[in-house]
Amino acid sequence: MYVAYNAFTTPYHANTSSPNMLVGVVKHADVGGSGTGAFSQLHRGTPGDARGSSANALSAEFLGDYVYAAATRTYGAAVWIDARNAADCPAIDAWRESLITGGTVARPAPQQDCPANFGNSDIYGGTFADPTP
Repeated sequence: MYVAYNAFTTPYHANTSSPNMLVGVVKHADVGGSGTGAFSQLHRGTPGDARGSSANALSAEFLGDYVYAAATRTYGAAVWIDARNAADCPAIDAWRESLITGGTVARPAPQQDCPANFGNSDIYGGTFADPTP
């Protein structure tokens, strides 16, 4: 069995002022007549700040979509959202925070107010040989 997921490596905080570090993880467990065995980690991605990702409306990070795993008898394939190449945009952080607090921060224009790689979340993937053939 193969499982792919996104995981935060920083504790939860209810603001946009601190990084939300995100990694993609792939795990494997043998499945037999007695059930599913213990999971082992096959891959842990490079951390990236999830604040640098964005859904189209800009009000939220772009996370959790496109996270899948599939398996054959000899290998697994997985994809996940990866934020390692995304840059945080303080103007977006301030606007997102104002949406929560009822503030009056104007919606930023990403092409003018943010680094060029703001919103640069990617879909990463790989194939992983069965570690216990």
